[in-house]
Amino acid sequence: MKKIPLRQFVAIAMLSTISYILMFLNFPLPTFPSFLNVDFSDVPALLAALIFGPMAGILVELFKNMIDYFITGSETGVPVGHMSNFVAGIIFVLTTYYIFRLLKTKLGLTIGLIGGTAMMAIIMSVLNYYVFLPAFNFFLNIPAMSAPETLKMVVYAILPFNILKGLIVATIFMLLYTRIHPWINKQASI
Repeated sequence: MKKIPLRQFVAIAMLSTISYILMFLNFPLPTFPSFLNVDFSDVPALLAALIFGPMAGILVELFKNMIDYFITGSETGVPVGHMSNFVAGIIFVLTTYYIFRLLKTKLGLTIGLIGGTAMMAIIMSVLNYYVFLPAFNFFLNIPAMSAPETLKMVVYAILPFNILKGLIVATIFMLLYTRIHPWINKQASI
């Protein structure tokens, strides 16, 4: 097993903490269910992935959700929402990372962010239909939605929400990236 250098370990810890704090700066989008909130906590995970590689991005996503679960807890006692956030984050970060690694330009990063948004929206729609929404119903002891109700929730709420959230996060990340990309490239080469 490969050891993580101290500099990388400290950076991942700091980015995880920043990511956790950014989870609190969340806001709902009008017309969407109240449990769907946009936050910018994926931005530090993207930074970690671009600087240190995909495992660093995954660790930032993991640590921010673990910290949030242990500090704020969960309505259900089971971290279904945290698992959903973790999976959505790693899909977005890894897709963006691998497309950017192939193209290695600002245009490549833009294509990666759009690809990450699309993959996150599609995969999370499927996972919400089959896994996360049924898990919420089970752990909250509420009657399960019928298949048509669940499909309606996914198609009219979760899918468009994830597209909008991905585009908002991608825009914020691109604005940040244009300002600090020399620093990112320098850090990645150390």
